[in-house]
Amino acid sequence: MKNIVSVLVLFLFISCSKTTNPVVTVPIDTVPVIKTDSTYIQYGIPYSNMPDSRDVSIYQVNMRVFTPGNFQSVIARLDSIKALGINVIYLMPIYPVGQLNAFNSPYCVKDYNSVNSEFGTLDDLRNLVALAHQKNMGVILDWVANHTSWDNTWITNRTWYLQDANYNIVSPPGMGWSDVAQLNYTNTTMRLAMIKAMKSWVYKANIDGFRYDYADGPPSDFWQQAIDTLRNISTHKLLLLAESSNTNNYSAGFDYIFGFNFYGKLKTIFSSNVSVLSIDNLNTSEYTGASANQQVVRYTSNHDVDGSDGTPLQLFGGRTGSMASFVVVAYMKSVPMVYTGQEVGTPIKLVFPFTTTKVDWSINPDITAEYKKILAFRNSSLAIRQGQLTSYSTADICAFTKQQGTEQVLVISNLRNSVINYTLPTAIAGTTWSDAFNGTSISLNTQVTMQPYTYLVLKK
Repeated sequence: MKNIVSVLVLFLFISCSKTTNPVVTVPIDTVPVIKTDSTYIQYGIPYSNMPDSRDVSIYQVNMRVFTPGNFQSVIARLDSIKALGINVIYLMPIYPVGQLNAFNSPYCVKDYNSVNSEFGTLDDLRNLVALAHQKNMGVILDWVANHTSWDNTWITNRTWYLQDANYNIVSPPGMGWSDVAQLNYTNTTMRLAMIKAMKSWVYKANIDGFRYDYADGPPSDFWQQAIDTLRNISTHKLLLLAESSNTNNYSAGFDYIFGFNFYGKLKTIFSSNVSVLSIDNLNTSEYTGASANQQVVRYTSNHDVDGSDGTPLQLFGGRTGSMASFVVVAYMKSVPMVYTGQEVGTPIKLVFPFTTTKVDWSINPDITAEYKKILAFRNSSLAIRQGQLTSYSTADICAFTKQQGTEQVLVISNLRNSVINYTLPTAIAGTTWSDAFNGTSISLNTQVTMQPYTYLVLKK
């Protein structure tokens, strides 16, 4: 055993010494460990500080809009990401992209088992993960299980793919995704190969979970099979996110579903004057069947909606409105996600395939500071992260308390571009609190006047 470990350490040293980029180094704390399962060799020491699933704040990395757009550019910003209050990084697909019938989409996967050379090497990815771990951040990978590129290494196994009456492999039916080929989930061999590929990344890159693209595509029994297998990796506490609003995913074993509906409702509150009370219904329906630890990942931006709908600044009332919205996302009932560039108020859409625009990290330091402030309080407050929600919202104001033990937090956010006089409920009126951000004592009467797109966060 000792000799094997020594050989591996020597191999890693030699590999890193040949790299053309001197920034790539193997951190000291990633000495490989040999698993008793001879199928896999564990690279690195499994990360032991993965947070409770309710305590997570996610940062979505779209590597192509970093400068220059590779693993090293993300490594260079790990401290900045950490400083936001992030504890889990989600990397968009890092696999080679197909070229046949393709549009350079990172979701058109050519090989599930390799790293896209556009981003660097496996060693680069390992270093990113190891350095994130050293900074107390987990790393999850984006996984595209429903379909592959037309030139994927699997394509010669024709029975692994859905076929039409003439035995032609087809694209996902009804989706308009002509650049990809639909996998056949009645094929047990393909399913096992998919699970094996997922599992391999936990060992060879020491990653901490997956975000599953279009999780509504593969059947529920596959997800149960895959999740059962992944949960059996006892050395890792994996976080698993389904890009789906289907609450059946809770019973399949996912930690999280995706807040499509919450985002959509929040958008209509701003664009169509829909009642803020409509959010309350989602806080019930999106959690149907969820255990105490299972959550909805909510957001005001991601790689899809930023490119199609617009930036948070464009959708949610500029700087002030976008922050009033993010407070609701981060504090009400969810795990929040921040998209690349959102924290600096990137003013233009980052459009697919994300190769024409780079984020300017130097702009809008005031916006960055506000994201930090909001997430810092979330991280400090058990009531916000895990507490019982009681809503006091009106048609215009999102108001609620979160309580855990003796800690109580009151949030009032004006989601309208007008002054609103909010009448406090009897349970809140006449009470004294402290400002969650500066500690100032605040005594409430029966009414609070809220300026356009402002928010108030109080605690006691």
